[in-house]
Amino acid sequence: MKTTQESFLLKFFKLESAGGIVLMLAATLAVVLANTPLRTYYALLIDTPVEVRVGAIHIAKPLLLWINDGLMAIFFFLVGLELKRELLEGELSDKRNIILPGVGAIGGMAVPALIYVYFNVNDPAAMKGWAIPAATDIAFALGVLSLLGSRVPISIKVFLTSLAIFDDIGAIVIIAAFYTENISPVALAVVAFCIPVLALFNWKHFESKSLYVTVGVVMWVAMLKSGVHATLAGVLLAMFIPMGSKATPGYSPLKSMEHDLHVVVAFVVLPVFAFANAGINLAGMGMEQVLHPVPMGIALGLFVGKQVGIFAFCWAAIALGLTGLPRGMSWGSLYGAAALCGVGFTMSLFIGSLAFEQTSVNLLFDERLGIILGSLASGCVGYLVLRATLPSGSSVSEEAPGTAPV
Repeated sequence: MKTTQESFLLKFFKLESAGGIVLMLAATLAVVLANTPLRTYYALLIDTPVEVRVGAIHIAKPLLLWINDGLMAIFFFLVGLELKRELLEGELSDKRNIILPGVGAIGGMAVPALIYVYFNVNDPAAMKGWAIPAATDIAFALGVLSLLGSRVPISIKVFLTSLAIFDDIGAIVIIAAFYTENISPVALAVVAFCIPVLALFNWKHFESKSLYVTVGVVMWVAMLKSGVHATLAGVLLAMFIPMGSKATPGYSPLKSMEHDLHVVVAFVVLPVFAFANAGINLAGMGMEQVLHPVPMGIALGLFVGKQVGIFAFCWAAIALGLTGLPRGMSWGSLYGAAALCGVGFTMSLFIGSLAFEQTSVNLLFDERLGIILGSLASGCVGYLVLRATLPSGSSVSEEAPGTAPV
């Protein structure tokens, strides 16, 4: 009989895998539209101006930026909820389960970034994209993993998800530290005021979702106007959602919101983001474009840097006795999982939009080309390695999850 934790994990992975498949379809549709006579209408759609005005507060952006700044704030809110739950009572609440994916995430961010820098160090404009290959797309990765069906043990999925969570933390820090515009002290003061209000709600055990969301929307608008990227408001809001309930024992406001948002994010937010950002016109593309330092740095960063960085850092941690291989995982499957982390699609596109689209550096084609090539190669190699190394036959995915050393 499955434990509650196992049941939750299995449902989560099933949903993420399905979401990854929808994400692939949305991205494919965008590429198809961008390379047919319909590309004019595709461009008109994502460039449609959308304006909202409430009194003196005025926000005017093309639809693409509403998606990147608004819908992605919901995605980051979900990431924050997952992170808080995992740290309080999930796989990351046991420090033994943190070491391997945590160390792997460090290598999986540092080595790809260094590869990109190697190719672009002499181009200050291109250097703005150094963080693009450092990201991992968990929905896409689990979507590829789902193609292997019941052969995949829970331990590999937990490792992959835990590493992606650390990867997301790194991306959040990078966005906050490096991708900000001119800072508005007044708007930041509003953000600073919202934080103690949320802390008060949490301290008083308020459980009304509408209260938290209302303050979260105010904080998002203020963050948007502050020059700090607005999606960070989602992460901050998530940290104050109560984990437990005093009024209703056994009920968790945080888990309830997380459950409700999974479907919205997996089947609406991320596919819409992929559709709006993945459209790349391949007309006239030749080896000159492929070998440009920006796409080369991104593609090799994702494909080579991710698998080398993650596997090498994990090997070093195990060799030094800091941790051990998770149950059900071999060195071969660890390498396959590391290669699969090179699928950086959604987060890489998002960081790329911050690096180039919003900084007036016209390298969007190069960025998207590199992301697509690197992610595609990583997904194929990760799938083939896992297919070759995982045991065939009946399911091994019903074992107890966890990455505790053996």
